[in-house]
Amino acid sequence: LSMASTVDDRITSRLPPKGQTLQEAYDLPANFLEIDVCSPETHGVANKRYTDYEVRLKTNLPIFRVQECSVRRRYSDFEWLRGELEKESKIIVPTLPGKALKRLLP
Repeated sequence: LSMASTVDDRITSRLPPKGQTLQEAYDLPANFLEIDVCSPETHGVANKRYTDYEVRLKTNLPIFRVQECSVRRRYSDFEWLRGELEKESKIIVPTLPGKALKRLLP
């Protein structure tokens, strides 16, 4: 084995697992941010219909003033957010589901 191979093996080798109690395994992580998009509601009739979604946030990060909050947002808000994230960051944002799906909702 060469010296370079030994160095590469140390860099890529797995760290030994840290012992963990059952309590630690199921506790909340030290810092977390959960965002759920759920509860679609369709409003209006005919071509004046639109669907909004509940966006729930739960966190223990100190940068946020509240630990839990919930707002309702329309599809166009998600389109705007996706555009801003793609423009201002290196984040790869998955495409949004098409609006046609919304038309199938009651």
